[in-house]
Amino acid sequence: MKLIDRIRQQFTDSANTKLAAAEALAGPIAAAVDLMAASLRGGGKILACGNGGSAADSQHFSAELLNRFERERAPLAAIALTTDTSTLTSIANDYAFDQVFAKQVQALGRPGDILLAISTSGGSPNVLAAMAAARRAGMRTVALTGKGGGKMAAALGADDIHLCVPASRTARIQEVHLLVIHCLCDGIDAAILGEDA
Repeated sequence: MKLIDRIRQQFTDSANTKLAAAEALAGPIAAAVDLMAASLRGGGKILACGNGGSAADSQHFSAELLNRFERERAPLAAIALTTDTSTLTSIANDYAFDQVFAKQVQALGRPGDILLAISTSGGSPNVLAAMAAARRAGMRTVALTGKGGGKMAAALGADDIHLCVPASRTARIQEVHLLVIHCLCDGIDAAILGEDA
């Protein structure tokens, strides 16, 4: 296959995956927006975590809430648990890498807060530990996964929300994750500020 054809195929595959995900995820994304907006309106916050590209997605989400997405508004309370290298390395060194997010959730999470747990495979041990810590703290979880959801799907409670991209290729899942994050941010703004005129 020529390079130009490979590139076109990437675009086609991405577009098709997004269209399939729109059918599967529109309802659950709307439910996640309602949950997150209610938490923020009530004085709660959203803690986000993930590894690698999912760590970057956590930071992207947090930045869009703390600063702004597409409309001017007051800052919204969100924390990416992936950014403090001193905290991450001290926990990993003194305890275990599996605990780098859970200990932060234990310290920062309160009832009514939300955990945005991101993993393309649904099997990240440190994200699973964060979910367990969130449950103990009286928080609800919005899990953003792919590949069927893995162990995270099984770890979700009845009041949690699962946004599982119907794909198995990591690159395609990550592309949809970014779109989902933008949908969440747009929906939260609409819920808090009202619909655009």
